[in-house]
Amino acid sequence: MESCNRSSLFRDLKERELNGFRVRKRPYIDYLSSDSSDFGAGVVSIEHNGAVNPPLAVSFCKSNRNSHFLAVSDEDGYVSFYDTRRKLPSFTSCRENAAEARICDWVAHSNAIFDICWIKDDSRLLTASGDQSVKLWDAEKRECLNFLMGHTGSVKSLCSHPSSSDLIVSGSRDGSFALWDLRCKPSSKNKHGEPFLNPIAVVEGAHTSNQVQRLRKRKAASTSITSVLYLKDEISVVSAGAVDSVLKFWDTRNLKTMITEARPHPEQSTKKKGTFHGISCLSQDANGVFLTASCMDNRIYLYNVLQLEKGPVKTFHGSRIESFYIKSAISPDAVHILGGSSDGNAYVWQVNKPQVDPITLNGHDGEVTAVDWCQSEVGKIATASDDFTARIWNFQKCGGSSSRSPSSIRRRVTAFPNMEGRKLFMDEDPMDITKVACSSGPSEEVFIKYSSPEWIKMPEISTPESITKLSFGSLLKEESEVEKTPEAALRSPSSVLNPPSSLKRRTIRDYFLAAS
Repeated sequence: MESCNRSSLFRDLKERELNGFRVRKRPYIDYLSSDSSDFGAGVVSIEHNGAVNPPLAVSFCKSNRNSHFLAVSDEDGYVSFYDTRRKLPSFTSCRENAAEARICDWVAHSNAIFDICWIKDDSRLLTASGDQSVKLWDAEKRECLNFLMGHTGSVKSLCSHPSSSDLIVSGSRDGSFALWDLRCKPSSKNKHGEPFLNPIAVVEGAHTSNQVQRLRKRKAASTSITSVLYLKDEISVVSAGAVDSVLKFWDTRNLKTMITEARPHPEQSTKKKGTFHGISCLSQDANGVFLTASCMDNRIYLYNVLQLEKGPVKTFHGSRIESFYIKSAISPDAVHILGGSSDGNAYVWQVNKPQVDPITLNGHDGEVTAVDWCQSEVGKIATASDDFTARIWNFQKCGGSSSRSPSSIRRRVTAFPNMEGRKLFMDEDPMDITKVACSSGPSEEVFIKYSSPEWIKMPEISTPESITKLSFGSLLKEESEVEKTPEAALRSPSSVLNPPSSLKRRTIRDYFLAAS
């Protein structure tokens, strides 16, 4: 079981110097703040019973109506829900803000919670912990509905299937990733007599490298899986680890060998010597065309799933990635990338201008770790830091939340890149971002007007008093459940691994090539 005391690790990391590295300053925006008077919930302290805790994961709800709710997990095993639309007085402290904005909290695990994942229209929440288990929660009742056990190390990453949220992939420090089906019934019991669910498939040693082990000369190479994603073709899984910067792609119907791999420097794949850096985080845009990988060489790499053999199509510099707790995320519309950093800042890059210095989000007093984009409130983001706070930032409000559900972009056959996405990788400079108007769809909205810093402002948003006192369950708006489940999901729980022969796609690449 992993020890969650990171203070000594951070001290060691802070003492290390990166030779020749300089954080570039953005010439047109020098400073941004998440002051509570301008940014809704602003900054909140992560504390329980008077004790502060470093947050480890942040996640906005995924449905449009609930997107302003933020879940935060921390090192002591708590999960907290916050309403980011509540108007807070500017003179209050971050502790008072936390008490005002927090809807509820509870102890979900007896160990740190490294990742959280909303599913089923935000009525359920998955938590991945250092106690080697995953738990499924009823978000309204805060009731544990299922235990997922099978890993022998801390569970570091979770991701649900794009259309059937009963299917889950998890990655662990034990070097394995596992597939789970929540429709299966628990078949075993733990030492406390509690029933738990076993995985339907496990890949052991997914990122073990004998070559890296030799280079490290008898030092045990870390085989930890740091991040996993279910890709939008509904068949493929991508994994990344701490051992090197290789991304591995797997077909869930046949997990004996990987489909393909991608790496920052494809020409080095045949070399026996070199420097190896692990990956701390993976993310994908709403269409599933682009993947980002935060690498311990202080770079964020952007991959096009149709051009994996070419390596990254873009590379982003400016942040310091000195620990595996530092995350990044590409925006749903694939226009921006948000990343944490060991220097206490968060950074925002333009995807189509990687050579331009990123916007610096200055305000945290410790290493910025977890980050997330609000799916439908354009310009709203969340950052978490080792200064025991989470901050809500909102660059611009474009006439209210988007009316288009993110799920409408994730259909199996129509998951095409949007027009902005197609322009990202053109050689010529795209049209000025200030001329792009906000529209109803999240994939068509651009939220930062770079030439005018005064645009970076959020209008005041208030919450009716009648709502602020309600429970989290009553705050969740009822939506008609439209779950796009694959044919195989209608049959036996594990049948998704053996779809009908009419399904010809074999990989993420086949999927997009066939669709085009």
